[in-house]
Amino acid sequence: MVSKQFKPSYSLSSLLPISIMDRYLAMQLLPLFLFGVGAFTSVVLAIDSLFELLRKVVESGLPLEIALKVFLLKLPYVMVYSFPMSTLLATLMTYSKLSSESELIALRGCGVSVYRMVFTAVLLSSLVTGMTYLFNEQIAPAANYEATRTLEQALKSEKPSFKQQNIYYPEYKEIKQEDGSKTKVLSRLFYADQFDGKQMQGLTIIDRSREGLNQILVSESAQWNPGDQVWDFYNGTIYLVAPDRSYRNILKFEHQQLKLPRTPLNVAENSRDYGEMNISQALEQLEVEKLAGDQKKIRKLEVRIQQKIAFPFVCMIFGLVGSAMGTIPQRTGRGTSFGISVIVIFSYYLLLSVSGALAQAELLSPVVGAWLPNLFGLVVGLFLLSKVAKR
Repeated sequence: MVSKQFKPSYSLSSLLPISIMDRYLAMQLLPLFLFGVGAFTSVVLAIDSLFELLRKVVESGLPLEIALKVFLLKLPYVMVYSFPMSTLLATLMTYSKLSSESELIALRGCGVSVYRMVFTAVLLSSLVTGMTYLFNEQIAPAANYEATRTLEQALKSEKPSFKQQNIYYPEYKEIKQEDGSKTKVLSRLFYADQFDGKQMQGLTIIDRSREGLNQILVSESAQWNPGDQVWDFYNGTIYLVAPDRSYRNILKFEHQQLKLPRTPLNVAENSRDYGEMNISQALEQLEVEKLAGDQKKIRKLEVRIQQKIAFPFVCMIFGLVGSAMGTIPQRTGRGTSFGISVIVIFSYYLLLSVSGALAQAELLSPVVGAWLPNLFGLVVGLFLLSKVAKR
């Protein structure tokens, strides 16, 4: 039973100092949080990576030391997703235990409000939110990308760390029609057979960006010139075509510089998956996609960026929901708390998937689609908390 040394606190300023109760709750929450991180990380890693790596060791001859390195590099990415789940598990188990042992009743008898009790869990959850953001932005993407490259190099995969073949990059422009409407037409098409990390090979470029002059460029190779900010084309031919599609001129060259965007090189070099990019890299990729004009890719990336921003805050939401549910007077064991945690987590990710799909289908905005699960969880947490506080 908790000692009656806790004093009533009614003012906002009394919420801020760290009290004996805060330290006591923190000491109860921390071990369960660490247990949750270990448990959830182990389960997800086993399902997602371990079995696949073992299969590659047996079937493809992947060296054990490489498999271990890849396994360790995958850890930060999986831990990012275990932090929110562990926060929910820790808060739910801790507050359920205190409630079943009547410690929360004793605290309320001393004048401590339910809001003040839950404040400790929310405060600690905010620290986990910051840690999740750090992992999700600075550590996990780089580690996940390195894991992919290490595995590909070890298996001598045909897929390199950059896009090697069939580099295709279209640009579009809007043309105003006589009736005032706008239509999108192809402005420039850049195609290369392959990219070796330094040079493009087998290029064909259709350029319709300048009014009154269309040209088709065919070149053996090309290389980006960072000093002059131009493309150096080698051993090729330029076909000039009039707007009426009639022949105008043919120009053969050994070396020709053209001022074209660097974007095709960015497309070739940037082959990272979404989980291998941080927010700044995703924003750079978004600019590339906007130039290409593929609305589906643009929309998908916009939704993913917003989800990446919103995701760390689910730790605070789970902290609120878990502590609010735990304060409800009940007799629940750890098994029941774990089962409830799994249901809540499943519900959240189901809602996240549905809202994300609706956002990609343009039925919701990217911001609403990404933040809707957090908003729903916040409403549920506050509702449960208010119900308990009225008892």
